[in-house]
Amino acid sequence: MTDKDYYELLEVSKDASDEDIKKAFRKQAMKYHPDRNPGDKTAEQRFKEINEAYEVLKDPQKRAAYDRYGHQAFQNGMGGGNPFGGGFGFNADDLSDIFSNMFSDFMGGGRRSPNPNGPLRGQDLSYNLNITLEEAFNGVEKEIKIRTTEPCTDCHGFGTADGKEAPVCATCHGTGRVRTQQGGFFMFETTCPVCHGEGRAVKDKCAHCNGQGTIRVEKALKVKIPAGIESNVRMRIAGAGEAGKRGGPQGDLYVFVNVLEHKLYERQGKDLYTSVPVSMVCAALGGKVEIPGIDGQKVELSIPAGTQTGNKLRVKGQGMRIMDTDRRGDLFVILSVMTPTRLNARQKELLEEFRALSKDDNCQPEIKTFFDKIKDLFQ
Repeated sequence: MTDKDYYELLEVSKDASDEDIKKAFRKQAMKYHPDRNPGDKTAEQRFKEINEAYEVLKDPQKRAAYDRYGHQAFQNGMGGGNPFGGGFGFNADDLSDIFSNMFSDFMGGGRRSPNPNGPLRGQDLSYNLNITLEEAFNGVEKEIKIRTTEPCTDCHGFGTADGKEAPVCATCHGTGRVRTQQGGFFMFETTCPVCHGEGRAVKDKCAHCNGQGTIRVEKALKVKIPAGIESNVRMRIAGAGEAGKRGGPQGDLYVFVNVLEHKLYERQGKDLYTSVPVSMVCAALGGKVEIPGIDGQKVELSIPAGTQTGNKLRVKGQGMRIMDTDRRGDLFVILSVMTPTRLNARQKELLEEFRALSKDDNCQPEIKTFFDKIKDLFQ
Protein backbone atom coordinates (compact mmCIF):
# COMPACT_ATOMS: atom_id res chain seq x y z
CA MET A 1 0.00 0.00 0.00
CA THR A 2 1.42 3.38 -0.98
CA ASP A 3 1.90 6.18 1.53
CA LYS A 4 1.50 8.90 -1.13
CA ASP A 5 -1.42 11.28 -1.03
CA TYR A 6 -4.23 9.89 -3.18
CA TYR A 7 -5.35 13.32 -4.38
CA GLU A 8 -1.80 14.23 -5.41
CA LEU A 9 -1.43 10.94 -7.28
CA LEU A 10 -4.52 11.73 -9.38
CA GLU A 11 -3.57 15.43 -9.57
CA VAL A 12 -6.94 16.68 -8.28
CA SER A 13 -7.98 18.89 -5.40
CA LYS A 14 -9.63 17.52 -2.26
CA ASP A 15 -12.95 19.07 -3.27
CA ALA A 16 -12.89 17.51 -6.76
CA SER A 17 -16.16 16.06 -8.00
CA ASP A 18 -16.64 12.35 -8.74
CA GLU A 19 -16.55 13.12 -12.46
CA ASP A 20 -13.29 15.10 -12.09
CA ILE A 21 -11.73 12.19 -10.21
CA LYS A 22 -12.85 9.75 -12.90
CA LYS A 23 -11.43 11.92 -15.69
CA ALA A 24 -8.16 12.40 -13.81
CA PHE A 25 -7.84 8.65 -13.24
CA ARG A 26 -8.35 7.89 -16.92
CA LYS A 27 -5.79 10.51 -17.92
CA GLN A 28 -3.17 9.15 -15.52
CA ALA A 29 -3.96 5.53 -16.38
CA MET A 30 -3.49 6.17 -20.09
CA LYS A 31 -0.16 7.85 -19.36
CA TYR A 32 1.30 5.11 -17.15
CA HIS A 33 -0.40 1.98 -18.52
CA PRO A 34 2.14 -0.89 -18.93
CA ASP A 35 1.16 -1.37 -22.58
CA ARG A 36 2.38 2.16 -23.27
CA ASN A 37 5.50 1.81 -21.11
CA PRO A 38 6.84 -1.72 -21.67
CA GLY A 39 9.66 -2.57 -19.26
CA ASP A 40 9.37 0.73 -17.36
CA LYS A 41 9.25 -0.27 -13.68
CA THR A 42 8.66 3.32 -12.54
CA ALA A 43 5.61 3.65 -14.77
CA GLU A 44 4.35 0.25 -13.61
CA GLN A 45 4.62 1.30 -9.97
CA ARG A 46 2.87 4.61 -10.66
CA PHE A 47 0.12 2.71 -12.48
CA LYS A 48 -0.47 0.58 -9.39
CA GLU A 49 -0.53 3.63 -7.13
CA ILE A 50 -3.10 5.54 -9.17
CA ASN A 51 -5.33 2.47 -9.28
CA GLU A 52 -5.10 2.21 -5.51
CA ALA A 53 -5.96 5.90 -5.18
CA TYR A 54 -8.92 5.61 -7.53
CA GLU A 55 -10.33 2.56 -5.74
CA VAL A 56 -10.61 4.66 -2.59
CA LEU A 57 -11.65 8.04 -3.98
CA LYS A 58 -14.34 6.73 -6.32
CA ASP A 59 -16.25 5.23 -3.37
CA PRO A 60 -18.04 7.90 -1.24
CA GLN A 61 -17.65 5.93 2.03
CA LYS A 62 -14.00 5.06 1.47
CA ARG A 63 -13.27 8.62 0.39
CA ALA A 64 -14.93 10.00 3.54
CA ALA A 65 -12.84 7.66 5.68
CA TYR A 66 -9.68 8.63 3.86
CA ASP A 67 -10.44 12.35 4.22
CA ARG A 68 -10.88 11.86 7.97
CA TYR A 69 -8.25 9.25 8.89
CA GLY A 70 -5.86 9.22 5.93
CA HIS A 71 -4.12 5.95 5.08
CA GLN A 72 -4.68 4.65 8.60
CA ALA A 73 -8.31 4.00 7.68
CA PHE A 74 -7.18 1.08 5.51
CA GLN A 75 -4.27 -0.36 7.50
CA ASN A 76 -4.09 -3.44 9.74
CA GLY A 77 -6.70 -5.34 7.79
CA MET A 78 -9.12 -2.45 8.04
CA GLY A 79 -9.47 -2.96 11.81
CA GLY A 80 -8.94 -0.56 14.71
CA GLY A 81 -10.07 2.93 13.79
CA ASN A 82 -11.64 1.84 10.49
CA PRO A 83 -15.23 3.14 10.43
CA PHE A 84 -16.35 0.32 8.12
CA GLY A 85 -14.92 -2.64 10.03
CA GLY A 86 -14.10 -4.55 6.87
CA GLY A 87 -11.72 -4.64 3.94
CA PHE A 88 -12.21 -3.57 0.36
CA GLY A 89 -11.21 -5.73 -2.56
CA PHE A 90 -9.77 -4.87 -5.94
CA ASN A 91 -11.59 -6.48 -8.81
CA ALA A 92 -9.09 -7.12 -11.59
CA ASP A 93 -11.89 -8.04 -13.98
CA ASP A 94 -13.44 -4.61 -13.46
CA LEU A 95 -10.11 -2.98 -14.21
CA SER A 96 -9.74 -5.12 -17.31
CA ASP A 97 -13.16 -4.01 -18.52
CA ILE A 98 -12.32 -0.36 -17.90
CA PHE A 99 -9.14 -0.51 -19.90
CA SER A 100 -10.50 -2.65 -22.70
CA ASN A 101 -13.02 0.12 -23.36
CA MET A 102 -10.60 2.96 -22.72
CA PHE A 103 -7.84 1.75 -24.99
CA SER A 104 -9.85 0.19 -27.82
CA ASP A 105 -10.32 3.57 -29.49
CA PHE A 106 -7.02 4.99 -28.28
CA MET A 107 -4.78 2.27 -29.69
CA GLY A 108 -6.37 2.24 -33.18
CA GLY A 109 -4.88 -0.34 -35.52
CA GLY A 110 -3.06 -3.36 -34.20
CA ARG A 111 -5.88 -4.25 -31.80
CA ARG A 112 -5.38 -7.55 -30.02
CA SER A 113 -7.20 -10.47 -31.54
CA PRO A 114 -9.79 -12.24 -29.37
CA ASN A 115 -7.43 -15.20 -29.75
CA PRO A 116 -3.94 -13.96 -28.73
CA ASN A 117 -2.37 -16.88 -30.55
CA GLY A 118 -4.15 -16.05 -33.79
CA PRO A 119 -3.56 -13.47 -36.51
CA LEU A 120 -2.87 -9.90 -35.39
CA ARG A 121 -3.96 -6.94 -37.52
CA GLY A 122 -1.27 -4.44 -38.53
CA GLN A 123 -1.08 -0.87 -37.26
CA ASP A 124 -2.84 1.92 -39.14
CA LEU A 125 -0.70 4.74 -40.55
CA SER A 126 -1.42 8.40 -41.25
CA TYR A 127 0.01 10.85 -43.78
CA ASN A 128 -0.49 14.61 -44.06
CA LEU A 129 -0.76 15.72 -47.70
CA ASN A 130 -0.65 19.37 -48.81
CA ILE A 131 -2.23 20.34 -52.13
CA THR A 132 -2.88 23.65 -53.89
CA LEU A 133 -6.34 25.13 -54.42
CA GLU A 134 -5.99 24.49 -58.15
CA GLU A 135 -5.24 20.82 -57.44
CA ALA A 136 -8.27 20.66 -55.17
CA PHE A 137 -10.39 22.16 -57.99
CA ASN A 138 -9.16 19.86 -60.74
CA GLY A 139 -8.36 16.73 -58.76
CA VAL A 140 -4.86 15.31 -58.82
CA GLU A 141 -2.85 12.13 -58.45
CA LYS A 142 0.00 12.45 -55.96
CA GLU A 143 2.85 10.09 -55.26
CA ILE A 144 3.72 9.81 -51.58
CA LYS A 145 6.39 7.85 -49.72
CA ILE A 146 5.67 6.17 -46.40
CA ARG A 147 7.71 4.19 -43.92
CA THR A 148 5.86 0.97 -43.14
CA THR A 149 6.40 -2.75 -42.49
CA GLU A 150 6.05 -5.89 -44.56
CA PRO A 151 5.98 -9.54 -43.48
CA CYS A 152 9.46 -11.01 -43.25
CA THR A 153 9.97 -13.38 -46.18
CA ASP A 154 12.53 -15.51 -44.29
CA CYS A 155 10.27 -16.46 -41.37
CA HIS A 156 6.86 -15.96 -43.07
CA GLY A 157 5.92 -13.45 -40.41
CA PHE A 158 6.39 -15.78 -37.41
CA GLY A 159 9.69 -14.27 -36.22
CA THR A 160 11.28 -17.70 -35.73
CA ALA A 161 14.56 -18.98 -37.10
CA ASP A 162 12.92 -22.06 -38.64
CA GLY A 163 10.05 -20.09 -40.14
CA LYS A 164 7.47 -22.03 -38.14
CA GLU A 165 4.93 -20.80 -35.62
CA ALA A 166 6.38 -20.38 -32.11
CA PRO A 167 5.03 -22.52 -29.24
CA VAL A 168 2.43 -21.18 -26.82
CA CYS A 169 4.00 -19.14 -24.01
CA ALA A 170 4.30 -21.23 -20.85
CA THR A 171 4.19 -18.17 -18.56
CA CYS A 172 0.79 -16.77 -19.63
CA HIS A 173 -0.49 -19.97 -21.30
CA GLY A 174 -1.12 -18.09 -24.52
CA THR A 175 -3.25 -15.29 -23.06
CA GLY A 176 -0.56 -12.60 -23.36
CA ARG A 177 -1.48 -11.33 -19.86
CA VAL A 178 -0.34 -12.21 -16.33
CA ARG A 179 -1.93 -11.33 -13.00
CA THR A 180 -0.08 -10.44 -9.82
CA GLN A 181 -1.39 -9.74 -6.32
CA GLN A 182 0.12 -7.17 -4.00
CA GLY A 183 -0.68 -5.90 -0.54
CA GLY A 184 -3.17 -8.66 0.14
CA PHE A 185 -6.06 -7.09 -1.75
CA PHE A 186 -4.84 -5.56 -5.02
CA MET A 187 -4.79 -7.69 -8.16
CA PHE A 188 -3.06 -6.29 -11.27
CA GLU A 189 -3.11 -7.60 -14.82
CA THR A 190 -0.11 -6.71 -16.98
CA THR A 191 1.45 -7.71 -20.28
CA CYS A 192 3.32 -10.98 -20.11
CA PRO A 193 7.07 -10.17 -19.73
CA VAL A 194 8.11 -13.30 -21.63
CA CYS A 195 6.05 -13.12 -24.81
CA HIS A 196 5.29 -9.38 -24.55
CA GLY A 197 1.57 -9.97 -25.03
CA GLU A 198 1.93 -12.12 -28.16
CA GLY A 199 0.81 -15.37 -26.51
CA ARG A 200 3.69 -17.25 -28.12
CA ALA A 201 7.31 -17.21 -27.00
CA VAL A 202 9.99 -17.05 -29.71
CA LYS A 203 13.15 -18.82 -28.52
CA ASP A 204 15.32 -18.77 -31.65
CA LYS A 205 14.71 -15.48 -33.46
CA CYS A 206 14.80 -14.98 -37.20
CA ALA A 207 18.09 -13.28 -38.06
CA HIS A 208 16.53 -11.22 -40.84
CA CYS A 209 13.81 -9.51 -38.76
CA ASN A 210 15.25 -10.13 -35.26
CA GLY A 211 12.15 -12.03 -34.25
CA GLN A 212 9.71 -9.26 -35.14
CA GLY A 213 8.08 -11.08 -38.04
CA THR A 214 8.12 -7.86 -40.06
CA ILE A 215 10.74 -5.65 -41.70
CA ARG A 216 10.67 -1.87 -42.21
CA VAL A 217 10.49 -0.62 -45.78
CA GLU A 218 9.84 2.61 -47.64
CA LYS A 219 6.96 2.46 -50.08
CA ALA A 220 5.86 4.80 -52.85
CA LEU A 221 2.11 5.02 -53.27
CA LYS A 222 -0.08 6.93 -55.71
CA VAL A 223 -3.04 8.69 -54.13
CA LYS A 224 -5.92 9.96 -56.28
CA ILE A 225 -7.40 13.18 -54.92
CA PRO A 226 -10.96 13.80 -56.23
CA ALA A 227 -11.90 17.18 -57.71
CA GLY A 228 -13.62 19.45 -55.21
CA ILE A 229 -12.00 17.98 -52.09
CA GLU A 230 -11.84 20.23 -49.02
CA SER A 231 -9.29 20.60 -46.23
CA ASN A 232 -9.35 18.16 -43.30
CA VAL A 233 -10.90 15.38 -45.37
CA ARG A 234 -9.55 11.98 -44.33
CA MET A 235 -9.02 9.46 -47.13
CA ARG A 236 -8.71 5.77 -46.23
CA ILE A 237 -6.53 3.46 -48.30
CA ALA A 238 -7.36 -0.05 -47.17
CA GLY A 239 -4.46 -2.44 -46.64
CA ALA A 240 -1.75 0.22 -47.07
CA GLY A 241 -0.80 0.28 -43.38
CA GLU A 242 1.70 -1.87 -41.51
CA ALA A 243 1.88 -5.63 -41.93
CA GLY A 244 -0.06 -7.92 -39.62
CA LYS A 245 1.51 -10.74 -37.69
CA ARG A 246 0.93 -14.46 -37.92
CA GLY A 247 -0.97 -14.00 -41.16
CA GLY A 248 -3.05 -11.10 -39.88
CA PRO A 249 -4.34 -8.46 -42.31
CA GLN A 250 -2.49 -5.24 -42.98
CA GLY A 251 -3.61 -2.02 -41.34
CA ASP A 252 -4.94 0.93 -43.30
CA LEU A 253 -3.41 4.23 -44.38
CA TYR A 254 -5.27 7.44 -43.61
CA VAL A 255 -4.33 10.43 -45.76
CA PHE A 256 -5.29 13.79 -44.24
CA VAL A 257 -5.67 16.40 -47.00
CA ASN A 258 -4.75 20.04 -46.36
CA VAL A 259 -5.56 22.61 -49.06
CA LEU A 260 -2.99 25.41 -48.97
CA GLU A 261 -3.92 29.07 -48.90
CA HIS A 262 -4.23 30.77 -52.30
CA LYS A 263 -2.75 34.18 -53.11
CA LEU A 264 -5.93 35.39 -54.85
CA TYR A 265 -8.88 33.31 -53.68
CA GLU A 266 -10.33 32.41 -50.31
CA ARG A 267 -12.49 29.32 -50.22
CA GLN A 268 -15.71 29.00 -48.26
CA GLY A 269 -17.17 25.59 -49.00
CA LYS A 270 -18.12 25.47 -52.68
CA ASP A 271 -17.73 29.24 -53.19
CA LEU A 272 -14.68 31.42 -53.80
CA TYR A 273 -14.10 34.96 -52.57
CA THR A 274 -11.61 37.57 -53.74
CA SER A 275 -10.97 41.30 -53.49
CA VAL A 276 -10.32 43.26 -56.69
CA PRO A 277 -9.12 46.88 -56.88
CA VAL A 278 -10.67 49.13 -59.54
CA SER A 279 -9.66 52.59 -60.60
CA MET A 280 -11.66 55.65 -59.62
CA VAL A 281 -12.56 56.29 -63.25
CA CYS A 282 -13.71 52.70 -63.82
CA ALA A 283 -15.76 52.81 -60.64
CA ALA A 284 -17.38 56.10 -61.68
CA LEU A 285 -18.02 55.36 -65.35
CA GLY A 286 -18.22 51.56 -65.32
CA GLY A 287 -15.98 49.22 -67.24
CA LYS A 288 -14.51 45.76 -67.62
CA VAL A 289 -11.87 43.99 -65.50
CA GLU A 290 -10.36 40.55 -66.17
CA ILE A 291 -9.03 38.23 -63.48
CA PRO A 292 -7.67 34.65 -63.75
CA GLY A 293 -10.25 32.00 -62.81
CA ILE A 294 -9.42 29.01 -60.62
CA ASP A 295 -9.88 26.82 -63.71
CA GLY A 296 -7.19 28.76 -65.61
CA GLN A 297 -9.66 30.63 -67.80
CA LYS A 298 -10.12 34.40 -67.72
CA VAL A 299 -13.14 35.75 -65.87
CA GLU A 300 -14.49 39.06 -67.15
CA LEU A 301 -16.07 41.30 -64.51
CA SER A 302 -18.54 43.99 -65.50
CA ILE A 303 -18.06 46.94 -63.16
CA PRO A 304 -21.27 49.01 -62.96
CA ALA A 305 -21.06 52.81 -63.06
CA GLY A 306 -21.09 54.34 -59.61
CA THR A 307 -19.40 51.42 -57.91
CA GLN A 308 -18.38 52.01 -54.29
CA THR A 309 -15.74 50.32 -52.18
CA GLY A 310 -17.24 47.20 -50.63
CA ASN A 311 -19.71 46.51 -53.42
CA LYS A 312 -19.94 42.80 -54.17
CA LEU A 313 -20.28 41.08 -57.53
CA ARG A 314 -21.50 37.51 -57.87
CA VAL A 315 -20.32 35.42 -60.81
CA LYS A 316 -22.35 32.24 -60.97
CA GLY A 317 -20.64 28.93 -61.71
CA GLN A 318 -17.09 30.24 -61.27
CA GLY A 319 -16.45 28.79 -57.81
CA MET A 320 -15.05 25.41 -56.75
CA ARG A 321 -16.15 22.09 -58.14
CA ILE A 322 -18.59 20.23 -55.92
CA MET A 323 -17.14 16.79 -55.23
CA ASP A 324 -18.73 13.87 -57.06
CA THR A 325 -20.86 16.20 -59.23
CA ASP A 326 -20.49 18.29 -62.39
CA ARG A 327 -21.65 21.44 -60.61
CA ARG A 328 -19.64 24.41 -59.34
CA GLY A 329 -20.13 27.03 -56.68
CA ASP A 330 -20.06 30.78 -57.28
CA LEU A 331 -17.37 33.46 -57.28
CA PHE A 332 -17.89 36.53 -55.11
CA VAL A 333 -15.80 39.63 -55.89
CA ILE A 334 -15.44 42.44 -53.35
CA LEU A 335 -14.59 45.70 -55.14
CA SER A 336 -12.22 48.27 -53.73
CA VAL A 337 -12.06 51.71 -55.36
CA MET A 338 -8.53 53.07 -55.59
CA THR A 339 -7.83 56.78 -55.23
CA PRO A 340 -4.91 57.96 -57.41
CA THR A 341 -1.93 59.21 -55.43
CA ARG A 342 0.53 60.37 -58.13
CA LEU A 343 -1.05 62.92 -60.44
CA ASN A 344 0.64 65.00 -63.11
CA ALA A 345 -0.29 68.61 -63.65
CA ARG A 346 -2.85 67.90 -66.35
CA GLN A 347 -4.60 65.26 -64.24
CA LYS A 348 -4.78 67.66 -61.30
CA GLU A 349 -6.19 70.33 -63.57
CA LEU A 350 -8.92 68.02 -64.82
CA LEU A 351 -9.83 66.95 -61.30
CA GLU A 352 -10.02 70.57 -60.15
CA GLU A 353 -12.35 71.24 -63.06
CA PHE A 354 -14.40 68.20 -62.04
CA ARG A 355 -14.58 69.47 -58.47
CA ALA A 356 -15.81 72.85 -59.65
CA LEU A 357 -18.55 71.17 -61.65
CA SER A 358 -19.55 68.99 -58.69
CA LYS A 359 -20.31 71.68 -56.10
CA ASP A 360 -24.01 70.92 -56.17
CA ASP A 361 -23.18 67.32 -55.12
CA ASN A 362 -25.77 65.95 -57.52
CA CYS A 363 -23.28 63.38 -58.78
CA GLN A 364 -22.41 62.33 -55.22
CA PRO A 365 -25.75 62.14 -53.35
CA GLU A 366 -24.26 60.13 -50.47
CA ILE A 367 -22.01 63.06 -49.54
CA LYS A 368 -24.94 65.51 -49.63
CA THR A 369 -27.06 63.18 -47.49
CA PHE A 370 -24.29 62.81 -44.94
CA PHE A 371 -23.75 66.53 -44.47
CA ASP A 372 -27.50 67.15 -44.34
CA LYS A 373 -27.60 64.77 -41.35
CA ILE A 374 -24.87 66.55 -39.41
CA LYS A 375 -25.38 70.20 -40.38
CA ASP A 376 -27.33 70.92 -37.19
CA LEU A 377 -24.32 69.84 -35.15
CA PHE A 378 -22.40 72.87 -36.44
CA GLN A 379 -25.09 75.28 -35.22
